[in-house]
Amino acid sequence: MRRINPRLLIGILLVVGGVLSLLEIQGILPNAGGIFWGLVFAAGGLVFLYMLFNDPNNWWAAFPGFTLLGLALSSFLPNSLEVYDGLVFFAGISLAFWWVYFSNRQRWWAIIPAGVLLTLGVVSALESLTGLETGGSFFLGLGLTFILVAVLPGGSARLWALIPGTILLLFGALLGTPFFGFAQYLWPAVLIILGGYLIIRFFRNQSMG
Repeated sequence: MRRINPRLLIGILLVVGGVLSLLEIQGILPNAGGIFWGLVFAAGGLVFLYMLFNDPNNWWAAFPGFTLLGLALSSFLPNSLEVYDGLVFFAGISLAFWWVYFSNRQRWWAIIPAGVLLTLGVVSALESLTGLETGGSFFLGLGLTFILVAVLPGGSARLWALIPGTILLLFGALLGTPFFGFAQYLWPAVLIILGGYLIIRFFRNQSMG
């Protein structure tokens, strides 16, 4: 099978870009520029995903692959849906981390950035749609992320994540309520409890050894 000449691909992209620009100037196709760049990003993303699916050892390719696809999808969105740009972009990066975890459960650390990035995307969309303060939603998302660290497959060794997860959920639920004054003490409590748990485990392992 003959390899496609890169100059041919670049030439095709330039022609498509010119046609889309003309359509946008004529008012026939709004957001033609976004569609063009979306196609460019999508092409790049598919190249990396081909490397990923062709060889599982190329798990690093999930990051540029899904990120570029997220950029492509956000570029395709019409102006009426631009409030979801951040959600789509962050969801693409989040999906890369989810892939890294589910392709190898030993890479459980990927759950945390996956949940944080998805939370940032949801919060950005909520802020654009409602115009309200979404700090509580952010902490709720972080809390759910740590809960997932503990409950997803292989989480029996990560039960410690239930502590910050539960406290962050409470913090998010109380944020913006008259009880928030008490919630300010939750984070110091997280540090103390988690630190104490790790110290106890250390001395327990020492005594068993």
